[in-house]
Amino acid sequence: IDDALDLIEFANGSLTTKWGKIRNEMGHPAPFNMKFIGVGNEQWEPQYIERYKVFEKAIHAKYPDIKIVSGSGPYAEGEYFNYAWKELKQLKPALIDEHYYKPPKWFFSNAGRYDNYERTGPKVFAGEYAAHSKDNPDTESRNNWESALAEAAFMTGLERNADLVQMCSYAPLLAHVDAWQWRPDLIWFDNLNSMATPNYYVQKLFSTNKGTHVVSITEDDKAITGKDSLYSSAVIDKQKGELIIKIVNSASVSQQVELDLKGCKLSKTEGMVQTLATNDIYSYNKVAELQKLKPDEKKLLFSTTKYNYSLPPYSVSVLRIPVSVK
Repeated sequence: IDDALDLIEFANGSLTTKWGKIRNEMGHPAPFNMKFIGVGNEQWEPQYIERYKVFEKAIHAKYPDIKIVSGSGPYAEGEYFNYAWKELKQLKPALIDEHYYKPPKWFFSNAGRYDNYERTGPKVFAGEYAAHSKDNPDTESRNNWESALAEAAFMTGLERNADLVQMCSYAPLLAHVDAWQWRPDLIWFDNLNSMATPNYYVQKLFSTNKGTHVVSITEDDKAITGKDSLYSSAVIDKQKGELIIKIVNSASVSQQVELDLKGCKLSKTEGMVQTLATNDIYSYNKVAELQKLKPDEKKLLFSTTKYNYSLPPYSVSVLRIPVSVK
């Protein structure tokens, strides 16, 4: 534990040891204000809780402002998961790390996972997740459109519950097509090229269209989480003056939706939409065939706050609508 505390101090400046003063030569000559530290990764049962308490006490005694990320174990539900949450809620870490490596069906059915989570306890870090679709011999095949579409549906629930789910990250990130341990991975590469997967483009669509404030998107006063194979979330970007709506259509047919922008006033008539779609749900990008699947972008014209839009089959659509923001 003393070594761990020394590393925190080293990250935040210089470190004095029994050998003298060591200056931080890791690319940060000045303190870089480390705000979070994780204690454990996919540990579970009483042994983890016992050791977590020791680390928490020592870290907060010396660095009371650092936010500790604890872990709920390697499973997304079940006995170990429930035990970890029960014990950790009493200890009140800043965030509890949840991991999900599941089939696409799980991600679709769990798009509303956080809609009814308790709001008074620790926040959530969705620290590792990826939909694991069917396999085939091609290295990149596990990163097919089915997996990316399922992740997009799930991510609408993460965004809709951003007050609770405060951080999230796909995993793993990088893999060489001829030397990998794990599939799927977000970015594949060989000795000459790197390739963005459909999953990467889903992550990019959400990260570059995140807005500043979550707003509700409902049908008959209920969140759209799977009804008619549709999943959605919406945010306002107050800095840019835009309403950003994300809609996932997991059906094999196109669907018409009517958007009624209640409480919004158009500031311009021209918006835009980014769409990622394909009729072949098992298609995927290859290092030998770069950017086969990637988003396209086009302008949209708005004359009123009611707008009919056709969602392509198997699609993720991100609409950016210029609105007046108070």
